[in-house]
Amino acid sequence: MNADAMLKRIEGFNQARGSGVIVCKVARGYTLLSKRTRAPVARLRPTGDGDTVQVLWWNGERWGASGPFGIATMALDCALDYIANEPGFWSHA
Repeated sequence: MNADAMLKRIEGFNQARGSGVIVCKVARGYTLLSKRTRAPVARLRPTGDGDTVQVLWWNGERWGASGPFGIATMALDCALDYIANEPGFWSHA
């Protein structure tokens, strides 16, 4: 998937949910920051396989696995829903 297309989808989801995050294209992925506090919320790293992304969360010091069994990998829409609805992502925001 084209990086610009992925960025547009992330921004579209953000706007539809009230624009609570700032989306930054950084290196090989997208960093989501709390609009209110500027604290890290999540990081999406495209896998190169369609719209599949790895979902990372900020542990207070660095990006790490977002799931109990390692780095969660899923389609972009599922990843955005996961981030929006999982309180753990918002603990530092």
